[in-house]
Amino acid sequence: MYGLIGNPLGHSFSADFFNDKFEREGINERYELFPLPEIDRLPDLLKAHPDLEGLNVTIPYKEEVISYLTALSDDAREIGAVNVIKISDNGKKLTGYNSDAIGFRDTIQPLIKPYMRKALVLGTGGASRAVAYVLRNLGLEVTKVSRHPEEGELSYDGLTPELMESSHVIVNTTPLGMWPNTDQAPPLPYHLLTPEHLCYDLVYNPEVTKFMALSEKQGADVKNGLDMLHGQALAAWRIWTEG
Repeated sequence: MYGLIGNPLGHSFSADFFNDKFEREGINERYELFPLPEIDRLPDLLKAHPDLEGLNVTIPYKEEVISYLTALSDDAREIGAVNVIKISDNGKKLTGYNSDAIGFRDTIQPLIKPYMRKALVLGTGGASRAVAYVLRNLGLEVTKVSRHPEEGELSYDGLTPELMESSHVIVNTTPLGMWPNTDQAPPLPYHLLTPEHLCYDLVYNPEVTKFMALSEKQGADVKNGLDMLHGQALAAWRIWTEG
Protein backbone atom coordinates (compact mmCIF):
# COMPACT_ATOMS: atom_id res chain seq x y z
CA MET A 1 0.00 0.00 0.00
CA TYR A 2 1.16 3.52 -0.86
CA GLY A 3 -0.31 6.97 -0.42
CA LEU A 4 -0.06 10.74 -0.37
CA ILE A 5 -0.04 13.03 2.65
CA GLY A 6 -0.71 16.75 2.58
CA ASN A 7 -3.51 19.25 3.04
CA PRO A 8 -5.60 19.81 0.98
CA LEU A 9 -5.48 16.93 -1.51
CA GLY A 10 -8.48 17.66 -3.73
CA HIS A 11 -6.19 18.87 -6.52
CA SER A 12 -4.06 15.72 -6.65
CA PHE A 13 -3.86 13.30 -9.59
CA SER A 14 -1.46 10.95 -7.77
CA ALA A 15 -4.02 8.32 -6.75
CA ASP A 16 -5.36 8.03 -10.30
CA PHE A 17 -1.83 7.90 -11.72
CA PHE A 18 -0.61 5.10 -9.47
CA ASN A 19 -3.81 3.06 -9.38
CA ASP A 20 -4.00 3.18 -13.19
CA LYS A 21 -0.36 2.05 -13.30
CA PHE A 22 -1.04 -0.81 -10.88
CA GLU A 23 -4.08 -2.01 -12.84
CA ARG A 24 -2.36 -1.68 -16.22
CA GLU A 25 0.75 -3.56 -15.09
CA GLY A 26 -1.00 -6.16 -12.93
CA ILE A 27 0.62 -4.92 -9.72
CA ASN A 28 -1.27 -6.02 -6.61
CA GLU A 29 -0.98 -2.73 -4.73
CA ARG A 30 -3.17 0.29 -4.03
CA TYR A 31 -2.61 4.01 -3.55
CA GLU A 32 -4.74 6.22 -1.31
CA LEU A 33 -4.98 9.87 -0.33
CA PHE A 34 -4.38 10.70 3.33
CA PRO A 35 -5.23 14.35 4.06
CA LEU A 36 -3.56 15.33 7.32
CA PRO A 37 -4.82 18.47 9.09
CA GLU A 38 -1.48 18.56 10.97
CA ILE A 39 1.82 16.80 10.30
CA ASP A 40 1.87 15.49 13.88
CA ARG A 41 -0.86 13.06 12.79
CA LEU A 42 1.71 11.11 10.73
CA PRO A 43 2.64 8.59 13.48
CA ASP A 44 -1.06 7.78 13.98
CA LEU A 45 -1.46 7.26 10.24
CA LEU A 46 1.45 4.82 10.17
CA LYS A 47 0.04 2.87 13.12
CA ALA A 48 -3.38 2.68 11.46
CA HIS A 49 -1.88 1.41 8.18
CA PRO A 50 0.97 -0.99 8.98
CA ASP A 51 0.94 -2.20 5.36
CA LEU A 52 2.18 1.18 4.07
CA GLU A 53 5.47 0.82 2.19
CA GLY A 54 5.79 4.34 0.84
CA LEU A 55 4.34 7.84 0.93
CA ASN A 56 4.43 10.89 -1.24
CA VAL A 57 4.42 14.25 0.54
CA THR A 58 2.85 17.42 -0.83
CA ILE A 59 2.07 20.91 0.45
CA PRO A 60 2.43 22.06 3.15
CA TYR A 61 4.54 19.29 4.74
CA LYS A 62 7.63 18.82 2.52
CA GLU A 63 9.84 20.53 5.09
CA GLU A 64 7.95 19.78 8.30
CA VAL A 65 7.97 16.03 7.68
CA ILE A 66 11.78 15.84 7.97
CA SER A 67 11.71 15.80 11.77
CA TYR A 68 9.66 12.56 11.65
CA LEU A 69 12.18 10.69 9.47
CA THR A 70 15.02 8.41 10.47
CA ALA A 71 17.22 9.04 7.42
CA LEU A 72 17.58 11.35 4.40
CA SER A 73 19.06 10.91 0.94
CA ASP A 74 21.94 13.24 0.10
CA ASP A 75 19.77 15.24 -2.33
CA ALA A 76 16.91 15.60 0.16
CA ARG A 77 19.33 16.78 2.83
CA GLU A 78 20.88 19.39 0.55
CA ILE A 79 17.51 20.57 -0.75
CA GLY A 80 15.93 20.64 2.70
CA ALA A 81 12.63 19.17 1.53
CA VAL A 82 11.15 15.69 1.10
CA ASN A 83 8.37 14.49 -1.17
CA VAL A 84 8.99 10.72 -1.02
CA ILE A 85 9.21 8.49 2.04
CA LYS A 86 10.31 4.88 1.86
CA ILE A 87 8.98 2.83 4.79
CA SER A 88 10.98 -0.23 5.81
CA ASP A 89 11.83 -2.47 8.79
CA ASN A 90 8.12 -2.93 9.59
CA GLY A 91 7.55 0.81 9.79
CA LYS A 92 10.55 1.51 12.01
CA LYS A 93 12.65 3.19 9.31
CA LEU A 94 11.40 6.20 7.36
CA THR A 95 13.83 7.42 4.70
CA GLY A 96 13.17 10.73 2.94
CA TYR A 97 13.96 11.44 -0.71
CA ASN A 98 13.25 14.26 -3.15
CA SER A 99 11.93 13.11 -6.53
CA ASP A 100 10.61 16.61 -7.30
CA ALA A 101 14.15 17.52 -8.29
CA ILE A 102 14.32 14.56 -10.69
CA GLY A 103 10.98 15.31 -12.32
CA PHE A 104 11.70 19.03 -12.64
CA ARG A 105 15.23 18.57 -13.99
CA ASP A 106 14.17 16.08 -16.65
CA THR A 107 11.35 18.32 -17.91
CA ILE A 108 12.97 21.75 -17.84
CA GLN A 109 16.48 20.91 -19.01
CA PRO A 110 15.44 20.42 -22.68
CA LEU A 111 13.74 23.85 -22.61
CA ILE A 112 16.73 25.85 -21.33
CA LYS A 113 18.35 27.91 -24.09
CA PRO A 114 21.98 29.13 -23.93
CA TYR A 115 21.01 32.75 -23.24
CA MET A 116 18.92 31.77 -20.21
CA ARG A 117 21.30 32.51 -17.33
CA LYS A 118 19.00 33.87 -14.63
CA ALA A 119 15.79 32.55 -13.09
CA LEU A 120 13.03 33.78 -10.83
CA VAL A 121 11.49 31.18 -8.52
CA LEU A 122 8.09 32.25 -7.23
CA GLY A 123 7.42 30.93 -3.75
CA THR A 124 9.58 29.73 -0.88
CA GLY A 125 8.05 26.38 0.12
CA GLY A 126 9.41 22.88 -0.21
CA ALA A 127 8.90 22.67 -3.97
CA SER A 128 10.81 25.93 -4.47
CA ARG A 129 13.82 24.38 -2.73
CA ALA A 130 13.93 21.52 -5.24
CA VAL A 131 13.44 23.90 -8.18
CA ALA A 132 16.20 26.27 -7.03
CA TYR A 133 18.53 23.31 -6.44
CA VAL A 134 18.01 22.05 -10.00
CA LEU A 135 18.32 25.45 -11.65
CA ARG A 136 21.55 26.22 -9.83
CA ASN A 137 22.96 22.84 -10.85
CA LEU A 138 22.06 23.73 -14.44
CA GLY A 139 24.16 26.88 -14.10
CA LEU A 140 21.44 29.52 -13.62
CA GLU A 141 21.50 32.31 -11.08
CA VAL A 142 18.37 32.02 -8.95
CA THR A 143 16.35 34.72 -7.21
CA LYS A 144 13.42 33.72 -5.03
CA VAL A 145 10.31 35.92 -4.99
CA SER A 146 7.77 35.94 -2.18
CA ARG A 147 4.86 37.95 -0.86
CA HIS A 148 6.70 37.86 2.48
CA PRO A 149 10.38 37.92 1.50
CA GLU A 150 13.12 37.00 3.91
CA GLU A 151 16.79 37.86 3.65
CA GLY A 152 18.11 37.23 0.16
CA GLU A 153 14.62 37.13 -1.37
CA LEU A 154 12.61 39.68 -3.32
CA SER A 155 9.05 40.91 -3.04
CA TYR A 156 6.92 41.12 -6.16
CA ASP A 157 7.22 44.89 -5.90
CA GLY A 158 10.96 44.47 -6.36
CA LEU A 159 10.66 42.99 -9.84
CA THR A 160 12.15 45.84 -11.85
CA PRO A 161 12.06 46.01 -15.65
CA GLU A 162 15.80 45.28 -15.68
CA LEU A 163 15.40 42.15 -13.58
CA MET A 164 12.46 40.91 -15.64
CA GLU A 165 14.41 41.47 -18.84
CA SER A 166 17.43 39.47 -17.64
CA SER A 167 15.52 36.67 -15.88
CA HIS A 168 14.45 34.52 -18.80
CA VAL A 169 13.24 31.57 -16.72
CA ILE A 170 10.32 32.04 -14.32
CA VAL A 171 8.99 29.11 -12.30
CA ASN A 172 5.81 29.27 -10.23
CA THR A 173 6.07 26.96 -7.22
CA THR A 174 3.13 28.52 -5.37
CA PRO A 175 -0.38 27.01 -5.39
CA LEU A 176 -1.80 30.20 -6.92
CA GLY A 177 -4.06 29.22 -9.80
CA MET A 178 -4.55 25.64 -8.63
CA TRP A 179 -8.05 24.21 -8.93
CA PRO A 180 -10.53 25.31 -7.65
CA ASN A 181 -9.00 28.82 -7.38
CA THR A 182 -8.27 29.02 -11.09
CA ASP A 183 -8.71 32.79 -11.31
CA GLN A 184 -5.56 33.44 -9.26
CA ALA A 185 -2.02 34.07 -10.50
CA PRO A 186 1.24 35.36 -9.05
CA PRO A 187 1.27 39.20 -9.19
CA LEU A 188 3.97 39.57 -11.84
CA PRO A 189 4.39 42.51 -14.23
CA TYR A 190 3.29 40.27 -17.09
CA HIS A 191 3.57 43.09 -19.63
CA LEU A 192 7.37 42.84 -19.28
CA LEU A 193 7.48 39.23 -20.52
CA THR A 194 8.74 38.53 -24.04
CA PRO A 195 9.05 35.57 -26.45
CA GLU A 196 12.50 34.99 -24.93
CA HIS A 197 10.97 34.01 -21.58
CA LEU A 198 10.16 30.51 -20.36
CA CYS A 199 7.36 30.41 -17.78
CA TYR A 200 6.97 27.05 -16.04
CA ASP A 201 4.09 26.39 -13.64
CA LEU A 202 4.37 23.47 -11.22
CA VAL A 203 0.57 23.53 -11.02
CA TYR A 204 -0.97 20.92 -13.34
CA ASN A 205 -4.67 21.26 -12.53
CA PRO A 206 -5.98 23.11 -14.55
CA GLU A 207 -3.94 22.23 -17.63
CA VAL A 208 -3.54 25.93 -18.50
CA THR A 209 -3.26 28.15 -15.45
CA LYS A 210 -3.86 31.87 -15.39
CA PHE A 211 -0.09 32.35 -14.91
CA MET A 212 0.49 30.40 -18.11
CA ALA A 213 -2.25 32.19 -20.06
CA LEU A 214 -1.01 35.65 -19.08
CA SER A 215 2.57 34.69 -19.93
CA GLU A 216 1.66 33.10 -23.26
CA LYS A 217 -0.25 36.23 -24.20
CA GLN A 218 3.11 38.05 -24.17
CA GLY A 219 4.67 35.40 -26.40
CA ALA A 220 6.50 33.50 -23.67
CA ASP A 221 6.99 29.73 -23.84
CA VAL A 222 4.90 28.04 -21.15
CA LYS A 223 4.73 24.61 -19.55
CA ASN A 224 2.62 23.12 -16.77
CA GLY A 225 3.69 20.63 -14.13
CA LEU A 226 2.01 17.47 -15.45
CA ASP A 227 5.14 15.97 -16.99
CA MET A 228 7.02 16.80 -13.81
CA LEU A 229 4.29 15.04 -11.81
CA HIS A 230 4.68 11.92 -13.93
CA GLY A 231 8.46 12.07 -13.73
CA GLN A 232 8.61 12.48 -9.97
CA ALA A 233 5.97 9.76 -9.51
CA LEU A 234 7.94 7.23 -11.56
CA ALA A 235 11.09 8.20 -9.66
CA ALA A 236 9.20 7.62 -6.40
CA TRP A 237 8.14 4.17 -7.60
CA ARG A 238 11.78 3.31 -8.33
CA ILE A 239 12.76 4.48 -4.84
CA TRP A 240 10.06 2.37 -3.20
CA THR A 241 10.75 -0.77 -5.19
CA GLU A 242 14.45 -0.63 -6.07
CA GLY A 243 15.91 1.35 -3.18
